[in-house]
Amino acid sequence: MSRVAVLKGGRSLERTVSLNSASRVEDALERLGHDVVPIDVGTDLVERLRDARPDVAFIALHGAVGEDGTVQELLEPLGIAYTGSGPAACARCWDKVLAKHVLVEAGVPTPPFHAFNQAAFEDLGAAEALPEIEQELGFPFVIKPARGGSALGIKFAASAGDVPGALVAAFAYDTKVLLERHVTGRDLAVSVLDGEPLPVIEAVPIGEDFYDFEARYEIGRTSFICPARLSAVSTARAQELAVAAWRALGCRGFARVDLLCDTESGELTVLEANAVPGMTDTSLLPQAADAAGIAFDELVERILALAVSRSTAR
Repeated sequence: MSRVAVLKGGRSLERTVSLNSASRVEDALERLGHDVVPIDVGTDLVERLRDARPDVAFIALHGAVGEDGTVQELLEPLGIAYTGSGPAACARCWDKVLAKHVLVEAGVPTPPFHAFNQAAFEDLGAAEALPEIEQELGFPFVIKPARGGSALGIKFAASAGDVPGALVAAFAYDTKVLLERHVTGRDLAVSVLDGEPLPVIEAVPIGEDFYDFEARYEIGRTSFICPARLSAVSTARAQELAVAAWRALGCRGFARVDLLCDTESGELTVLEANAVPGMTDTSLLPQAADAAGIAFDELVERILALAVSRSTAR
């Protein structure tokens, strides 16, 4: 039995998702016989961790701080083992622009893109380059905050007239934005557990064209197909790309890699990786694990064991 601090909540826009993930994890840990210390993360985090003296921290903290490497960086000097990837990998996954550059350098296919921060528009006249970008990416294309999760702030630009408003919406969530070629196709996800891919999931929003925040977390808004209805060749390719992205980004423990399958060509491309994937009722990692014969409690125990073994090996 271990004393496990479950880090959750915080102040991010994904607080509710984090609390839902943590609730399921806490219940599983209690069933497994662990001593659970729930911690809603705030300014007293270090004090509470010192008082609790946990053997390991289970990070169920979504959004900034939990996913960008901040809390992981803090746990290192405190000598507390923790679940999931280290600070560097979290930072790479959290920043979609940085992640895409890493993927390109590693030869992992990802949709063509450009990225700018606010300074580029305010101080360098980046808006003047938009016609060239629009021609290269083609309409429609996607504009999204570089850092953030749960599809918050993502807009589609169907024409040049849509671009300014979409940029404003994305900049409302972050100081850097990603402009990415839109791929018409199927939304796929491959979760990776200790370097091994789990079954591929396809997310099909019901009555929607876009897998947005509500579709991700409201039960009944999305149909999940697991395993996805892909050929054996496409399945193997999706899993291969997911593991390649996992390795290129330096992930460990567990993560989820999101991909697109082009409707016309069948080509698979990697969109992004999530170093702290959700553990809610509608989250994809638990669904993929279940399809692989790994029940939720076993999944939580394996994630915990990976964190403890890595800490012991150091």
